[in-house]
Amino acid sequence: MTTTSTDQIAAGLGAASTGRAGAVMALGSMTCVQLGLAASIGLMDELGPAAVAWLRLAWAGALLLILVRPRLWAYTRSSLLTCIALGGVTAGITMLFMASVERLPLGTASALEFLGPLAVAVARGRGAARGWALVAAAGVLLLTEPWHGGADPVGVAYALGAACCWAAYIVLTQKVGDQLAGVQGLAISMPVAALVATAVAGPSVLTALDPQMLLAGLGLALLLPVIPFALELSALRRLTTAAFGTLMSLEPAIALVVGLFLLGQVPGWGPVVGLGLVVTAGVGAERTGARTAP
Repeated sequence: MTTTSTDQIAAGLGAASTGRAGAVMALGSMTCVQLGLAASIGLMDELGPAAVAWLRLAWAGALLLILVRPRLWAYTRSSLLTCIALGGVTAGITMLFMASVERLPLGTASALEFLGPLAVAVARGRGAARGWALVAAAGVLLLTEPWHGGADPVGVAYALGAACCWAAYIVLTQKVGDQLAGVQGLAISMPVAALVATAVAGPSVLTALDPQMLLAGLGLALLLPVIPFALELSALRRLTTAAFGTLMSLEPAIALVVGLFLLGQVPGWGPVVGLGLVVTAGVGAERTGARTAP
């Protein structure tokens, strides 16, 4: 065996390992997100979706400021502006999606939100990457069953708004991950997201909070967004945006399972077939979406 062929094999194994690690991180992130959303339902009944979103983002911003202690002078102008933009879309995802979950089943809201990552996967994918994105799209269509109608139009609008924010989030998160080490980017973007959420919902929430709700908000902030967003930042260092966007098709499937076992939302046969398609697309994306080092 020649040196060249040995190097090619080693490179292929390295790419497969990188893609697999990125996929595991993305899967862990999606699982935390859906568990955090399911756990938020009870608190949302008391405070409303905007208040719960604000509580999670406020805790997340405070935790990252305390733990990471970012030094602004260490950031370039470009990286700082990217982090600020990421904070804005992070607040948008969180608040719009929480509002959609109040009006739609968890699986349906997650499937509609997935249109954002799907758009990124199709726009940036080539060849097999774009093919897996289309398989995922078919699966999401079966998961949502839009031909049945009856979905709350306001809830759908909120979910589509979250989808737009999520598309921007994927692109910005990869850019932040390339520019800054570790979670330095999150240490800026999360406090910015908290400030945006405070401007929208904070003043109307503060009087309704009690110590027990504040403690619950801390736990929810770890499940969503601190741990998931840190995992996604690491995953996007290892995967292309097209592969990552396709892998996100697993989130509606995870939402379906969480909704079934934790919230009693029983799916029909169409969503079950859709679940199989998005899982297949996710596996295909993991195998073909490893990213070379930036």
